[in-house]
Amino acid sequence: MNSINRRSALLAGLAVAGTGALAACGGSGSTPALVSPDSKVVATTERKRKSTGDVRHVTLTAAPAVLGLGGGVTAKSWAYGGRTPGKEIRISAGDTLAAELSNQLPDRTATSVHWHGIALRADMDGVPPVTQDAVRAGRGFTYRFLADTPGTYFFHPHVGVQLDRGLHAPLIVEDPREPLSYDDEWVVVLDDWVDGVTGTPDQVLAELSHGMGGMDDMGDMDMDMDGTEMGGGDAGKGGEASSGSMKFMLMGARSSLLGGDAGDVKYPYHLVNGRVPADPDVYTGKPGRRVRLRVINAGGDTAYRLALGGHKLTITHTDGFPVVHREVDALLVGMGERYDVLVTLADGVFPLVALAEGKNASGLALVRTGSGAAPAASVRPKELDGMIMNAAGLKAAADVRLDRRRTDRVHRIELTGGMSAYDWGINGRRYDMKHPAADPVLVEQGQRVRLDFVNRTDMWHPMHLHGHTYQLGTGGPRKDTAIVLPGRTVSVYFDADNPGQWMLHCHNAYHGAAGMMALLAYTA
Repeated sequence: MNSINRRSALLAGLAVAGTGALAACGGSGSTPALVSPDSKVVATTERKRKSTGDVRHVTLTAAPAVLGLGGGVTAKSWAYGGRTPGKEIRISAGDTLAAELSNQLPDRTATSVHWHGIALRADMDGVPPVTQDAVRAGRGFTYRFLADTPGTYFFHPHVGVQLDRGLHAPLIVEDPREPLSYDDEWVVVLDDWVDGVTGTPDQVLAELSHGMGGMDDMGDMDMDMDGTEMGGGDAGKGGEASSGSMKFMLMGARSSLLGGDAGDVKYPYHLVNGRVPADPDVYTGKPGRRVRLRVINAGGDTAYRLALGGHKLTITHTDGFPVVHREVDALLVGMGERYDVLVTLADGVFPLVALAEGKNASGLALVRTGSGAAPAASVRPKELDGMIMNAAGLKAAADVRLDRRRTDRVHRIELTGGMSAYDWGINGRRYDMKHPAADPVLVEQGQRVRLDFVNRTDMWHPMHLHGHTYQLGTGGPRKDTAIVLPGRTVSVYFDADNPGQWMLHCHNAYHGAAGMMALLAYTA
C-alpha cells in the first residue's frame, strides 16, 4: 500500500467532498494505547521498505555563523556547515541515510532535524518531545532511515521557530528509473529572511504574540520557543519587541490568491539560494537545453509567486510526487511546498523572480545562456501576471493516484484562532508541548482516512502532515503540505500505512509555534 504525505493547496479554494461510509472521530473520552515511535511495528514497517543496501553517511553541524547573503549583506544566524541553504544531500531511492547531527549552537539551545516530506520510520522524524528528546548543545544524534520514495524534499529543525533561521537544506531522492528527460538540474530554495538583520525569529514571535494579545498559557514550557532552556540567554524574551513597538509585524499585506491577509511578518530580504536580489545567484546554461528546477519554499511566513521571464514552466511534480504535466506562466508556492518544473532555455539573460505574495517585495536569481545585461533587482516579468498555478489545478499522475476504496475514518480538522489574540490552534485548542499525546487525532493501521481541513480563520494556512502523503480529493495531486484558504474546506485522503505518532500542523513557523499543531497517532 502506498504511503502518502499530505498537503492541500488551493488557488480559488478547492472544496472536496468524500465518499464511502464514514466514522466521524473526535477527541473526547479516554485515549487508547498508542503506537510509540520506537515500537516493534515501526521497525517491522521499516524492514518492508525496498532497500538498495547502500548507506550514505553525512555530518550536519548546527552552529552560529556569519552568513554572506551577497551585495555586502551579512547576517549573524545559525546554519548547517556555515552556509544557507545548507549543503544539499542527494541519495537514490532505497538508500539508507545516516546523518549525524552535531549541535554546536549556543549554550542551553537544543535542536533537532525533521526530514520534511519523507515517509520515514517514526522514531527518526525529529520532533521533540514526540519522537525523540531534543538534542542539547554540545551533543549529537544520528538519524538513520531508509528513503524509498524519490522526490524533492528538505530538512530543518522542529524546535520553536528555528526554521526561520538559516537551518535548512535540500534533500533530493533520485529515481534510479527516472522517466523524465532533461539535460541538467537546478535546485532553487526560496526563503524570507530576518535573522541577524533586524532581529531574531524569537523576537518576531514575541512581538506577534505579546503585541497581539500574548501567549500567557505557554509560559510554563520547559524550553522557550527556540529550544533554549528557560533562565538562560535572551531568546524568546522579545528583545526590542518588549517595548511595545511594532518592528516586525507586517500590516496591510493582501493577496486575492491567498484569500486576503497574505502574512504576518515584515522581512527585510527575500532570498533565492541564499542571495539577496542585488547580488543574485546565477545559473549558467546553454540555449535549447532542458533544465529541471526543483523549487523549495523554506520560508517562515511567505508564499512565493515564481516565474522565469521569457519562459513557460511545465509542472511535473509537487511534494515529490508526479502530476499530469501542466504548462503555466507562474507557480504559487506555500511554505513547505516543493514543485518540480521543466523549462527549455532561451538565449540571453533572464530573471527568475520569487514575488513575495501580497508583500510588495521579491527575491531574484538569474539564468544566463548568452550575452546581455542583468535586469534590475526590482524586475517583474509579465509571466508573474499570466497563468498562475498551484495544487488546486493539478491531477495526480496515474501511477501514484490512490485506488478507489471505502473511507474508514474521517476527522474534522478545524483551523482556529486569529491575529488579535495570536491564539492559533486546531479544533479550538493550542498544542501543548508538555502533554504532546493529549487529545490526538486517532487512526488505525490499514485504514483509508479522510481529513477535512476547515479554515475558520481570516488567514491562509499551509497544512503539513508528517510521515505520509495525502491526495487532494479523489484525483488531485499527492501532497504533504497544502494551502487552505480562509473560509474554505479542503478534504484530503491518505492510507494509514506508516505507524507511529506524527505531527499535523501549519507550516507558517509562527502559527505552528503559537499552537496550530495536533498529534496524529496510530492506536496500538
